[in-house]
Amino acid sequence: MAYKFKRQIFGFMDLLRFKKMVPTREKMLAEGSAEPLPKTFRVNETAKILHPGTRKVKLAEIRDETHDIKTFVFETFAPSMFRAGQYVSLRAKIGGSVVSRPYAISSSPFDALRGNKVAVTIKRAGFFSDYMCDKAAVGDEFELGDPSGDFFHDGVRDSRRVLGIAGGSGITPFFSMAQAIAEGSEDFELTLLYGAKTVKDLAFKDRLDALCGDKFKVVYVLSDEKKEGFEHGFITAELISKYAQGDFTVMMCGPQVMYDFADKELAKIGVSGARRVRKEANCVSTRDVKPQEFKLRVHIRDEAFDIKADARETLLTAMERAALQVPSKCRAGGCGFCHSRLIEGKFSIAGADKRRLADVKFGFVHPCCTYPDSDMEIEVPRG
Repeated sequence: MAYKFKRQIFGFMDLLRFKKMVPTREKMLAEGSAEPLPKTFRVNETAKILHPGTRKVKLAEIRDETHDIKTFVFETFAPSMFRAGQYVSLRAKIGGSVVSRPYAISSSPFDALRGNKVAVTIKRAGFFSDYMCDKAAVGDEFELGDPSGDFFHDGVRDSRRVLGIAGGSGITPFFSMAQAIAEGSEDFELTLLYGAKTVKDLAFKDRLDALCGDKFKVVYVLSDEKKEGFEHGFITAELISKYAQGDFTVMMCGPQVMYDFADKELAKIGVSGARRVRKEANCVSTRDVKPQEFKLRVHIRDEAFDIKADARETLLTAMERAALQVPSKCRAGGCGFCHSRLIEGKFSIAGADKRRLADVKFGFVHPCCTYPDSDMEIEVPRG
């Protein structure tokens, strides 16, 4: 109990009490508990759950979903928290490169919070994805970044009714949402249109069917196979109108060609704009230009590295090939996590320029979506 000093009416009495302060403190210390002070506090433990930072994880399980899609379950050794639909960055050293890729979380929020497990589902579609599918083994250690992204249901921003459109491995965040709705960590209505070529290309089908209920419904759309109980063709305006009416938010995850087609179909029924349509960003890939090699000088704190940069690849890819530990998350130019100061050089940006006005004004670039057009020099935070 804290000692309270009460000011007396007469000043000399305050002086007498002042003289007794030392013995009074000694008495209070003698009467105090001998138990050691706590080494941590609940607020600190909560902060670790909300903002775990990059951490070491161990691959605990590998599950085949389709012929070219696998789920990887990681032991996180501590609780973590995310919103269903978010992604994490997975990092590993492969040969002479340090490689990082963002993958949508396919497990439920309760698995991470109560079971210390986070799962990502990966489709063969590139260097790191192929490595994971072909060579990753149970027991391997990786680094996992903070849950990130805003591809989740927001009760203020989004309608309570959501129409999900998924293609290929774009089913991953929706599978997490369906689990979250079933377990009660999310509360909205989701109707999912899941497109694939054939039944064999559908991931999680049995588990998605088992999750269906009042708040979740899944409709399978097969483009290359006609089968009873399945829609056939593509996700058209007619098909969307069949399963969604009134006020609803559209959430899409899949390849860019699916986005382009769906945008045209949604426009036919008057659904457009950021309020109604949201898409998960795709990673920036190589660009179709003539092969050309440039010099890239990279400053990381008090060190400088001279490496090679291919005109077809982003600055981030060049730094990863050189095994430099640099920050990355979305790999689409949107999150700004990798923003770095441009010292010298010419460059091109993949797609729309998503930098903040301040970044443009003061000469910052996002290496994840920036291609070199000359020799360059940049200053990059340590990853």
